[in-house]
Amino acid sequence: SSAAQMCIRDSTKKELLQLTREKDKLERSLGGIKDMGALPDLMFVIDTNKEAIAIAEARKLHMPVVAVVDSNSDPEGISHPIPGNDDAGRAITLYCDLISRAAIDGIERAQGAGGADLGAAEEPLGEPGLEGEEGSERPAPQPDRRPKRPARSDGRGRDNRGRSQGPRSGPGKKPRSEPEVAKPELKEENS
Repeated sequence: SSAAQMCIRDSTKKELLQLTREKDKLERSLGGIKDMGALPDLMFVIDTNKEAIAIAEARKLHMPVVAVVDSNSDPEGISHPIPGNDDAGRAITLYCDLISRAAIDGIERAQGAGGADLGAAEEPLGEPGLEGEEGSERPAPQPDRRPKRPARSDGRGRDNRGRSQGPRSGPGKKPRSEPEVAKPELKEENS
């Protein structure tokens, strides 16, 4: 401990900043591993080319791998390949959302089947099922809570981009006149 303190005292601000950044990066990337009690039952991978080392490690541990396999990827060694685009941000978000929902549903079912007291949960857990069944409905989206602006009383409105319309008045502004349209004159013919 005293050797570490002496090393810190002798370091410059720049060296301390670099060490702090490196420590924070390691915490972000490996922080969940230190709290893990056992090996996971399954590994989900988005980009098999980028995560080839992790897939090889999972194979050595005989861990099933579920992976999104793009046309530029090799499905060899993937237990459950999912054909799809692993490059598009929206696709990646969709895959992660679906997998996380499935994992949460599985945990809820396991807790319910294992006799866990679901009434002790902060929010009651609904059993997934057909629509219309009790507990399967998702909460309704919250309406926009912004206060509505009162309508203008001076006859001027705003267009869809928020720009004012209507007659202008004030110093230096000429009132807007309506464009004149030529009206055909009707001639009365007396016969």
